[in-house]
Amino acid sequence: MGGTPIADRPRKRAKLPRAAPTTDERLLAEDGYEFVAGVDEAGAGALAGPVVAGAVVIPLSVRLPHLTDSKLLTAAFREELHDQLRERAVASATALCAPEVIDRINILQARLEAMRLSVEALSCPVDFVLVDGHVAPPFDVPCRAVIGGDRRCRVIAAASILAKVTRDRLMVELDSSYPEYGFAEHKGYATRQHLEAIADHGPCPVHRMTFAPMKHSAQQTLDFGGE
Repeated sequence: MGGTPIADRPRKRAKLPRAAPTTDERLLAEDGYEFVAGVDEAGAGALAGPVVAGAVVIPLSVRLPHLTDSKLLTAAFREELHDQLRERAVASATALCAPEVIDRINILQARLEAMRLSVEALSCPVDFVLVDGHVAPPFDVPCRAVIGGDRRCRVIAAASILAKVTRDRLMVELDSSYPEYGFAEHKGYATRQHLEAIADHGPCPVHRMTFAPMKHSAQQTLDFGGE
């Protein structure tokens, strides 16, 4: 049979997900809220590195196809959207809580604190805040926590991309200081490679010492005064 050989056929581009809806933003705009900020965080479940929050305000007139939950996007496309958001948003900001802060106040409070700080860092006034998750930090303006918000609200999805890309870049930088842990590959999450590195080398200063397995590590007892 004839036809073009399979190897010579053009490859189909991977199908990108549909953008998260702007329903919440539009309804809030109808109620008079001009500057609606979306907020999300990245790194809550990691064993090392900071938790990073992103906050962003996007004009409804700005169209960014396929803007949705950062976890549904490839790393390359996240980077592309991140740069577009930085250019086209009314305002955008990130903030973090370092591992030692997470250990001191716990991960939930650290997430909320990073979110609060990211909104405070925005360069424009905010009328309303939409936060991913089931609980929101205290703000001076009305806010709403939206479970699954990074897929249900475009502005929260945008914040998830800012937080994820910023944190990934930080973990790549940390990899140069602690190359034995492979942070550039797993970004501090509990992969087999990461757990084996902790078992071999013990935790390093950017690990969260209140998280297992660090709090049970003999190396922690020697180097960090753990119980």
